[in-house]
Amino acid sequence: MAKITLQDIRHSYIDNPVTEDDWALKHMSVDWADGTACALLGPSGCGKTTLLNIISGLLDPSEGKVLFDGKDMTGTPTDQRNIAQVFQFPVVYDTMSVYDNLAFPLRNRGVSGAALESRVHEIAAMLDLEETLHSRASGLTADGKQKISLGRGLVRADVSAILFDEPLTVIDPHLKWMLRSKLKELHQQVGATMIYVTHDQTEALTFADQVIVMHEGTVVQIGTPVELFERPKHTFVGHFIGSPGMNLLPCEIRDGAAFFAGTRVETDHAVKPAGAAKTTQIGVRPEFISFADQGVAVEVVKVSDAGRHSIVETQAGDHVIRLLLDEGEKAPEGQAFLHFDPGHTQVYADGWMVE
Repeated sequence: MAKITLQDIRHSYIDNPVTEDDWALKHMSVDWADGTACALLGPSGCGKTTLLNIISGLLDPSEGKVLFDGKDMTGTPTDQRNIAQVFQFPVVYDTMSVYDNLAFPLRNRGVSGAALESRVHEIAAMLDLEETLHSRASGLTADGKQKISLGRGLVRADVSAILFDEPLTVIDPHLKWMLRSKLKELHQQVGATMIYVTHDQTEALTFADQVIVMHEGTVVQIGTPVELFERPKHTFVGHFIGSPGMNLLPCEIRDGAAFFAGTRVETDHAVKPAGAAKTTQIGVRPEFISFADQGVAVEVVKVSDAGRHSIVETQAGDHVIRLLLDEGEKAPEGQAFLHFDPGHTQVYADGWMVE
């Protein structure tokens, strides 16, 4: 396993980038500690796969260095980086059996005999491939072939890192949940450095100890799932993570306090002036809003049953504010007031949290 460091990385697919928009990856420096389970999370086109391919050596960065345990690997070919990579769509040898597909990476490294046999059967059992071990891979379904791809990435125990590029795209929803659990279990068992690319927040938050949220080629926050949920550093994180996402409301900052529609909204700390910021906003998640006797005046518009809770949609002028109620709790009708939990209410200037 290895500590992986990206040092002052930037990348452009254009020969002579001029503007900031010409860069697929903006300037970033990131560290993955040895044995980390990390997710790269963000929408399509944000730079996740580009970053993963720079780590694996499939792509050389325009600027910066890639270090494995402090050693500069930037110009080193992929086959010399000692990594395993699982791609979005299955990469298997159709003419081989499932067993031979799983054994192939081990045989390439000179593993044979009982050690190979034991490892192949261990991975096959983990991925429920035991009954098809001696079948040709060509006869399997798309999700069966992707399980082989996952197995080929996991079968070697001596890799510096295992990289996953949206590996569960073709897997059915129930199996996705099982495989996420298995990957988490495997990481806890062997302590491999794993980096998992996904646009699915559920996959990222359930798999990773550390999540890197990306937006338009920029790393906007690195943190644990709890940190991303409770203290989003950027409005994109608040919007992208959570369902429903964070409520974002325009505000004014006066005398160390935030005001929405003329009503003071309490925070657990004084709010610094936003300086030359073009926009200032209050951000608060639906989980941290409740009905009260006084506060932000709203009109209750709609209540949607979401099983264990209800999603209540309210209107304050032109702005929609959503909150959650526990199962069985009733929302008032018509006019009401909302209280925002001060400990979970943040102020943002031009998208970034005002510390």
